[in-house]
Amino acid sequence: MKNNIKYNKIHMIGIGGISMSGIAQILLKWGYKITGSDRSDSDMVQRLIKAGAEVSLGHNENNITDQDLIIYTAAISKDNPELVKAKELGIKAMERADFLGELTKLYPKTIAISGTHGKTTTSSMISLCFLEANLDPAIQIGTILPQINENYRVSDSEYFVIEACEYVDSFLKFYPYTEIILNIEAEHLDYFKDINAIYDSFIKFTEKLPTNGNLIINIDDNGCNDIIKRLRKDINIITYSIKNPNADIYAFDIHFKEDGCAIFDVKLKDKEINNIELNIIGLHNVSNACACIATCLAHNIKTEVIKQALNKFQGSQRRFEFKGLTKNNSKVYDDYAHHPTEIKAILSAVKKMKHNKIITVFQPHTYSRVKTLFKDFITAFEDTDELVITDIYAAREMDDGAVSSDILVKMINESYPNKATYISNFENIVKYLDKNSKEDDLILLLGAGTIVQLSKQLVNQ
Repeated sequence: MKNNIKYNKIHMIGIGGISMSGIAQILLKWGYKITGSDRSDSDMVQRLIKAGAEVSLGHNENNITDQDLIIYTAAISKDNPELVKAKELGIKAMERADFLGELTKLYPKTIAISGTHGKTTTSSMISLCFLEANLDPAIQIGTILPQINENYRVSDSEYFVIEACEYVDSFLKFYPYTEIILNIEAEHLDYFKDINAIYDSFIKFTEKLPTNGNLIINIDDNGCNDIIKRLRKDINIITYSIKNPNADIYAFDIHFKEDGCAIFDVKLKDKEINNIELNIIGLHNVSNACACIATCLAHNIKTEVIKQALNKFQGSQRRFEFKGLTKNNSKVYDDYAHHPTEIKAILSAVKKMKHNKIITVFQPHTYSRVKTLFKDFITAFEDTDELVITDIYAAREMDDGAVSSDILVKMINESYPNKATYISNFENIVKYLDKNSKEDDLILLLGAGTIVQLSKQLVNQ
């Protein structure tokens, strides 16, 4: 495989990101010389250094010397000193998605998982099923999969399981054999003009499929139904649902155990799969499991293998991940949810668990997302008993003063009196939770930014 990549020494700007680090690890395994930079140290950076990469903290033009390719993330600005230096030296620079697209060309059966929500969980499920079926898949996903203790896997097989994000049309750079569309909602409106632009992007994504390719699509989702009538007729469309018995894959008789995890049956066109038992919570994960089942059946994986793999899957990092107990014996969970739909889904699932009180701590992610989805955020936290909101994590954006966490809290309390509290820093959040939580409370940390660090301060060592 690696002989198809005609470079020797590759520099990666933003190497500590979950996707970039996975690419770096794959290239290191293939024997390439890897250098890189990131703005701060992290567990990922340390893993890469241990694997043999040369990583510099901070972006500096002196990091660019004799490399013959630069890979950078979409978040890197065009005036980044390393990109500028590379241009001066005539070194080729390639955005992360373009390079991933080149990787997908190496695998005849790339499986690309897309959608506004659920990509990482569904990708993890599919990866585990393919591993259990001994199909030796290559893997590139957005979290650490416990079964391989990495977010990547190197393979010379024909299969490549990869997350496919629509942000800045990244997934249009891929060359998939099978696509999964989990859902389509308004998101990344700092890039897309409106929902119709997002629909158009997903339609272009389906046009990347070969004539014998598979499209797995969720007909419970309004966005998916809006585009399905516009799709090409020469691809194999497989529908799934937890509501519509006319779908090709239909989950029914869904019930939940005391821990919030589901047991359900699945109806196929010619048979049923009975007593599928998940060890991750929520109705939304029954839907994700249906997408996984449809994908596996399209690749001739036996139903018993699918059942066993789904039962073994116990989630992944930052997807309702249990972090431990506080000194008050409250249970602390961490989840990546940062969109109103994701927040509603996880809180609905948590509500089914045995608990005393649900206390949610939320770190909003990007000003543009809070601004465009403001009304949805107001109603997203209905199923939590208490809500703490901390400052907005800016990520790639600047604060224009149009929205703030304080304003969001005030508007939530107008609809749900005394539910929300604004606390700007983690230290004071810890003090608040020490005072206001007790045994059998569930503390749920939500967000895509730095809120993951809060669990280290909360959990009783």
